[in-house]
Amino acid sequence: MASARFFRSTVPHGFRQNYTVSTPIFHTMGTEIPSLGGSRFLSEDLHRSSYASVELGVSNEKETMQNLNDRLGSYLEKVRILEEANSKLEVQIREAQEGGSPEVRDYSRFETTITQLRKEILEATLANAQIVLHIDNSGLALEDFKTKFESELHSRENVESDIRDLRKILDGTNVSRLHLENDVETLNEQLITLKKSHKEEIAEMHGQIAQSGVQVEVDAPTGQNLGQIMEEMRAKYEKIALENQAELKAWHESKIEVVQVQVTESSAALKEARAQSQEERKRMQTLEIELQTQNGLKASLEGSLEEVRLHCNMQIQQHNAILLQREAELKELRSTIQKQMQDYSILLSLKVELEAEIETYKKLLDGGEEPTSNQLRINLMNIR
Repeated sequence: MASARFFRSTVPHGFRQNYTVSTPIFHTMGTEIPSLGGSRFLSEDLHRSSYASVELGVSNEKETMQNLNDRLGSYLEKVRILEEANSKLEVQIREAQEGGSPEVRDYSRFETTITQLRKEILEATLANAQIVLHIDNSGLALEDFKTKFESELHSRENVESDIRDLRKILDGTNVSRLHLENDVETLNEQLITLKKSHKEEIAEMHGQIAQSGVQVEVDAPTGQNLGQIMEEMRAKYEKIALENQAELKAWHESKIEVVQVQVTESSAALKEARAQSQEERKRMQTLEIELQTQNGLKASLEGSLEEVRLHCNMQIQQHNAILLQREAELKELRSTIQKQMQDYSILLSLKVELEAEIETYKKLLDGGEEPTSNQLRINLMNIR
């Protein structure tokens, strides 16, 4: 029974070729190839079978053609299976290239997070440096205020020492004034005593003159001269006493005024020194409180900075682990794609060789004359 069999081969780019083999097909079982190997093994198997058939002689040419026809059908079936596998591999490679690569290479979100964390760390470091600088400036200001306080305290001690000295001078002046007042009272008492004695002497002399008239006439000028002398002496002593009293009073008043001025100035200086001392003490207390506050803030910020650093290190480690995992997946995917490309290349080479063999069989089957054993041997050698 003769019939025409159509063989269809699919090219990778989608073109289809139809092969028509017009030869008698005998429904007998041929030898089948059990596994998918390379084209070299298929060609060697074909060569061995065909070469064994040619050795039988020209009488077995029809049987040989039938065997070759069966094997050609098996080859075409294998080609179809390989083309289907090739199509599946192409689809998988395309999906891997289109779907897998962009997701693996998209590291922008991690870079943004890392950049933000680095920015926060830098800002926290700058803030910490500013706080440390402010604390140092506060410490320097505190030292300056301490120096000023010690200087003002020393000035206060000097002013207090001057006030004590002035008070001693004032006490000495008061004592001198008391002594001078006592001297004035003593001189006044002596003056009163002298006046009283002078009056008594005058009265006694007048009595003596009254008792003796001769003596009065003779001694009258003498009594008159003595009274004048006594008056002059009295006036002289009174003048001296008044001058001494005025000088003493003026000296005492000048000393009192000087001492009062010094005391007033010292009191004002002492009051000002006390006010400055209190103000410096308040400022020092304020600075100490501010320093303690800044130290607490510094400790808190250092703790926060350490927590931020630990958190950032943990996130960086997590991101690095994710990156390593993604790189491993990318490497594995590249290895898989490379392996699939190698398999695809092998299958493509096998397909080309099978198409060449099919073309050779087509030429042999479409020829006007049946091939001789020598021609089959040459063709099989060429196929090999």
